[in-house]
Amino acid sequence: MNDRRIPAGLSWALILVLFLADQLTKLLVLRFIPFEESLPVFPGFFCLTHVYNTGAAFSMFHGNNAPFIVLSLGVLAGLILLRPRFGGWLLGTGWILLISGILGNVTDRILRGHVIDFLDFQFGSYHWPAFNVADSCICVAAGLFLLSGFTTPDKPSAS
Repeated sequence: MNDRRIPAGLSWALILVLFLADQLTKLLVLRFIPFEESLPVFPGFFCLTHVYNTGAAFSMFHGNNAPFIVLSLGVLAGLILLRPRFGGWLLGTGWILLISGILGNVTDRILRGHVIDFLDFQFGSYHWPAFNVADSCICVAAGLFLLSGFTTPDKPSAS
């Protein structure tokens, strides 16, 4: 299972679907939730909260939008060039998710000057920083890349 390559056409179709899901959810937030306002979904646990981020994950390096645009575009180019190295289901899926996430967030940075975040979780007194669909794709991709390091490719069966 681990050595099967995801077909290129399917990979790009999934990237497009995930990118569109990210952008559509952000457009809905822009349309229906005022900036810095929250819409409780599960009160005390999950809200949709409209916030901006010009930095990296968890708003680290806030106010550095331009360098993140350049970095994102460079990483995208590198990932596309290195596509053949992302064989197997785990690495291929991680590649799809990473490309989707970077495209979603860099689109925000270029078009809006910031990334729109809105998925807002809290656990008791702990409040997790808001994030978006693209961020979720990037985090799951990182997990798949880590997991792939603990697996071995399937060996062809002897016939």
